[in-house]
Amino acid sequence: MYALVDGNNFYVSCERVFNPKLNGIPVVALSNNDGCVIARSQEAKDLGLKMGEPAFQRRNFFREHNVHVFSSNYELYGDMSRRMHQVFKTFTPNIEMYSIDESFLDLTGIDRLERLEDYGAKIKRKVFRDVGIPVGVGIAETKTLAKIANHLAKKIPQLNGVCVLRNQKQIDYALKFTLIEDVWGIGRRYSAKLKIKGINTAFDFVNLPESWVLREMTVVGLKTYQELKGKKRLSLEEVRPPKKAIATTRSFGRKVADLKNLETSVATHATRCAEKLRRQKSVAAYVSVFIITDKFNEEEPQYNNSYTISLPVPSNSQFEIVKYALKALRKIYLQGYKYKKTGVIVTGIMTDADIQQDLFYEIDVERHKRLMKQIDALNRRYGKDTVKLGIMGMKKEWKLRREMLSRRFTTNWDEILTLKV
Repeated sequence: MYALVDGNNFYVSCERVFNPKLNGIPVVALSNNDGCVIARSQEAKDLGLKMGEPAFQRRNFFREHNVHVFSSNYELYGDMSRRMHQVFKTFTPNIEMYSIDESFLDLTGIDRLERLEDYGAKIKRKVFRDVGIPVGVGIAETKTLAKIANHLAKKIPQLNGVCVLRNQKQIDYALKFTLIEDVWGIGRRYSAKLKIKGINTAFDFVNLPESWVLREMTVVGLKTYQELKGKKRLSLEEVRPPKKAIATTRSFGRKVADLKNLETSVATHATRCAEKLRRQKSVAAYVSVFIITDKFNEEEPQYNNSYTISLPVPSNSQFEIVKYALKALRKIYLQGYKYKKTGVIVTGIMTDADIQQDLFYEIDVERHKRLMKQIDALNRRYGKDTVKLGIMGMKKEWKLRREMLSRRFTTNWDEILTLKV
């Protein structure tokens, strides 16, 4: 059996852990640069607020209905996610971290020791006690059915946040309750196609002929179909394969025109790419940089461009990746434009054991490896960018606009929670 454990309104729940006054009132979290609504408490949902709504269009609504609005506090959310997943590991060693707020847990053999409903309730209680995040737990024989069970756990109050789909009668009820567009693995295009055929629920879908599903929805659709029928087709990915490309991009809080600020931005993005490469024990052969103006502002001149450089030797050293990213930037930068966004993409990714050395390469690769290891250790211990390249700057004029940011309670000593007694 698999369990899918998912944090309820995760970003909002993280804010509520450190500010209990937010319980029971509408709360939303916004995307980068305070752009759109990306997380809503149930109270905010009940007011009719939708995912993806532009925040500036709802300012009056927020005031009228006393909606508390927060900029995305990614440092806090990431650390709370790490803590939540540490709790999951106390229940089973076999875990797939599917996203920041949800994981699949392999519960093979647990039902021989105790009722799965009781085990799911135990997971729910421990996560809330140790981390403060309310979760829903869905348990079933396949990952796709566990997704549906998790959905039911949150929607049906009588289940108290835990749903186990054990027998066919329970599974059939769950499938009839689930709209086809809500099935994990059925995309927007396929759900529209199925609705035209009169397939509106997951139950309708599993009653189609298997040959039709294979013909019309390929092998991927067939796997979803079989999973809904209780046949395991998706295994637990305990270790995800290395990414084939890594991108770090971000829109500016305000537009940037001068090269110096663009260099600071690109150096920061390149550093993040290097860190991600090292985390998955990979190196990259190519570095690409792009710059974009604000295409929605018709009154300003427009310019977009990108440039790719091949590294002499594939690397995950931020010294090397930053150096070549800056070279690429200088190839495409033009004065007279106000830039809205920059990005760095590394490709040609391979494991760090597969590096083909260049006889004439002057860089001491082993020395760089040792140095990167020490920098990573210091930044893990004392906080991100404790040790960084000077080109990344101290004051980032291009940084994200986050005007309603809460404190980084768990990762910054200067912002730790204070109590008044």
